[in-house]
Amino acid sequence: MTYYRHHVFFCVNQRPNGERCCNDFQAQAMRDYAKSRIKALGLSGRGKVRINNAGCLDRCNEGPVIVVYPEEVWYTYVDQEDIDEIIESHLQNGQVVERLKI
Repeated sequence: MTYYRHHVFFCVNQRPNGERCCNDFQAQAMRDYAKSRIKALGLSGRGKVRINNAGCLDRCNEGPVIVVYPEEVWYTYVDQEDIDEIIESHLQNGQVVERLKI
């Protein structure tokens, strides 16, 4: 068994020269929102879900992006509703959200 059932990495990279990057799309705010939702739902901690910041995940043109391990599922998102759907469908019920999958 892995330490976490799901380990979720949010790219929060900010490129200095104006190139497109995940943080242009409020990635840090979305990560913070996801972390608070996971805690509120009682899903955080060992054997459950961990939400983390990540530096550049090198998929900026598809961003903003997150990746969920151990399944290695890559997602993009637009707003909190998309984050809620990923939490409910994938992290709680084990169903990949195909419409958000990269």
